[in-house]
Amino acid sequence: MTGFKSEFLATLCERGFIQQTSGDSALDELFRTETVTGYIGFDPTAASLHVGSLMQIMMLHWMQETGHRPIALMGGGTGMIGDPSFKDEARKLQSVEGIQQNLAGIRRSFERYIRFGPGPNDALMVDNADWLLELNYVSFLRDVGRHFSVNRMLSFDSVKLRLDREQSLSFLEFNYMILQAYDFVELYRRFGCRLQMGGSDQWGNIVNGIDLGRRMDGAELFALTSPLLTTASGAKMGKTASGAIWLNADMLPPYDFWQYWRNTEDADVGRFLKLYTTLPMDEIARLEALGGSEINEAKKRLANEITAMLHGREAADEASETARKTFEEGALADTLPTIEVPATSFEAGIGLLSLLVSAGLAASNGEARRHVKGGAVRLNDEPISDERLMVGPANLTEGVAKLSVGRKKHVLVRPVA
Repeated sequence: MTGFKSEFLATLCERGFIQQTSGDSALDELFRTETVTGYIGFDPTAASLHVGSLMQIMMLHWMQETGHRPIALMGGGTGMIGDPSFKDEARKLQSVEGIQQNLAGIRRSFERYIRFGPGPNDALMVDNADWLLELNYVSFLRDVGRHFSVNRMLSFDSVKLRLDREQSLSFLEFNYMILQAYDFVELYRRFGCRLQMGGSDQWGNIVNGIDLGRRMDGAELFALTSPLLTTASGAKMGKTASGAIWLNADMLPPYDFWQYWRNTEDADVGRFLKLYTTLPMDEIARLEALGGSEINEAKKRLANEITAMLHGREAADEASETARKTFEEGALADTLPTIEVPATSFEAGIGLLSLLVSAGLAASNGEARRHVKGGAVRLNDEPISDERLMVGPANLTEGVAKLSVGRKKHVLVRPVA
């Protein structure tokens, strides 16, 4: 269905968020006539979410912006098991302390996107540990487990793929889909939640929750999934050769976050503007129509808007200015990512290859050597061809040395006592 009448679904459809919904007409009417509560679950597998979760966060943002109530469900309980969906092997079990630390970090990712509070459409942050850790196992089996068919559970792609490959699927993981379905029922009972959203790989799990709500409470619940997003060249969102694109500034500096979006492929600019910014659609259409070298202005606008939304306008402006000085003026911008090295080691000289690895510009000495041989390495903007070069005090400018790989990766090396 594309002709949605409710503002929320029409907005999501126009911007490319919707892959599939259940009960299109009924869900559209619900959003048109009531204040709807809906949720998305996030598992605490790290101390920050990464760009791969940003699409889901934006869905919660638009839900609130159009007058409805979003719930960010933290998986403090399910995180003790881990979602097995489409994984080749079981996740390593996390400690309770580790999960709590991750939850504390993840919460910070939401504060720029949705407003929390006691109002009718203020967002809620809920932890499923509040009910899952209190369950009586035998009672849970009687009340919930009896509604699940093992035959049907075995037919889900997330399970079937593991079994077809003859890869182990533990009983612990097999229970995950039951617990996720039960989350939907609990959120319905506690907060009147009628909608679960997620990536399209979660469709089967969400439908389980809809079915369980109908069987246990006679509730009419709904599903909405978004497409699994890749770049135009097929790369997975949120991952790069140098690692994950984290949302928390203490795990990825705002400048690096800005650069990730500035390097967007031409074919993705319009799509990413729709999904990850709140710019009006007519402005997005104007930016999307830019061609030739002008597309770079659209990419800068994309990077500025997304960074401002997550880290604040000041951080976005600073990242943009750092990039301008670095790339357009060739100046030494002191807001570039910086690593500190012991002054005593620096005075004796540090091998170029080792320094490239320490700076995160290469994963290994072998990769660093290939960068040098390929002519990609520069020291203070001067090309370096000697892989045996020792970097020391003679290479300092204003107390730092600028180390670069290619045109877009730069790190300042600063000796400290």
